[in-house]
Amino acid sequence: MPQTTRILLPESAIPTHWYNVVADMPNPPEPVLGADGKALSPDALSAIFPDALIEQEVSRERWIPIPQEVRELYQLWRPTALVRAHRLEAALGTPARIYYKYEGASPAGSHKLNSALPQAYYNKREGITRLTTETGAGQWGSSLSFAGGVFGIDVRVYMVRVSYQQKPFRRSMMQTWGAEVLASPSELTASGRAALAAHPDSPGSLGLAIAEAVEEAAGRADTNYALGSVLNHVLLHQTVIGLEAKQQFEIAGDWPDMIFAPCGGGSNFGGIAFPFLADNAAGKKPVRLVAVEPTSCPSLTRGHYAYDFGDAVGLTPLMKQYTLGHDFMPPGIHAGGLRHHGASSLVSQLYHEGLVEAVSVPQLATFEAGITFARSEGIIPAPESCHAIRACIDEALRCKQSGEAKTLFFNLSGHGHFDMASYDRYFAGELEDFDYPAEAIRDALARLPRVAEGV
Repeated sequence: MPQTTRILLPESAIPTHWYNVVADMPNPPEPVLGADGKALSPDALSAIFPDALIEQEVSRERWIPIPQEVRELYQLWRPTALVRAHRLEAALGTPARIYYKYEGASPAGSHKLNSALPQAYYNKREGITRLTTETGAGQWGSSLSFAGGVFGIDVRVYMVRVSYQQKPFRRSMMQTWGAEVLASPSELTASGRAALAAHPDSPGSLGLAIAEAVEEAAGRADTNYALGSVLNHVLLHQTVIGLEAKQQFEIAGDWPDMIFAPCGGGSNFGGIAFPFLADNAAGKKPVRLVAVEPTSCPSLTRGHYAYDFGDAVGLTPLMKQYTLGHDFMPPGIHAGGLRHHGASSLVSQLYHEGLVEAVSVPQLATFEAGITFARSEGIIPAPESCHAIRACIDEALRCKQSGEAKTLFFNLSGHGHFDMASYDRYFAGELEDFDYPAEAIRDALARLPRVAEGV
């Protein structure tokens, strides 16, 4: 059996700048709107974000410098390995060459720390002492908890209730690093209390947890809000993944034909895909960029491209996005990080313009793919990562049928060491597929903000 090939980089190869895809988009991003339907001034975000992040959110500069203190912290685990999955290729009997970038080596076990550290850094620099945030599967909450501890910032995490119950050790990680963790919906905020009054057994959603965290941050002068996906500055920070990967493919003497990444809010996908999209825009060898989402929460593949809120109750500005409706309540799948009603505005616009692709995959098939990968390559992937693995394996099997030797690349965004209860349920036959009913999606879309109709 051939050995796995690991393509490593020295610490000096950690990118010095993040890549801003806005500079290479054929059309400028759609504006963010206020409740009145008018374009929102960046100053309106100052109640919950530091100035530096607001500047990144609206920047059109191609390269944004990474602060030296953040870059030094990246050295705790970066650069991450690019791995040629020889054993998986052999198990599938495919002529395709399969590579993956392993982001699970970070202290928090996922790619989320790439953005948590700079967000905590900028908040600390501007005198903020508390942060609130949401988390689904717990990977973002864990990452911000660690980053808050590094910079001496208190962190309160609103964790989606179904994940709070499914993933107790993610809670333990956050508490170990000093954060307070609450199940969302909670009794602490008006948003949470209203949700519980309407549905006492609500499993929660990322949109609802966002609402709780934003509500608290907006009501306290010492507190800002930190988001783990969706917004432009978050996707910007994640581009260290794709920038490193491009260096590693040059060393390998290979180049991907297709790239796969899980997509909920979009940070995972944007982080690996956007640097390659820059090469597509420059006329280099085209790479197909595929966002992979769950069939139970298919915002790109079954949502509507419209202005909608980023949270469940309408506290955030209106953003143009592929959405299932801000009050859409997805089923309690174990890929909690993908249970978001809408995708990043940048990812959504690029998808709408045909520059990236999207597919959806069912839950059982993702666990089957994750187990195939684990038995071949040794790493147990997080349920979110299993979505990219599923789509990559499906393409590798198509290559087997056609005899085409494509180069396939996916982002292994995190390990599943704290998700073993999910695997236990899979082995016990207790998991099921959720194909969300079309009528439920139509009902949620019917409740989009009225301002969207005139935009």
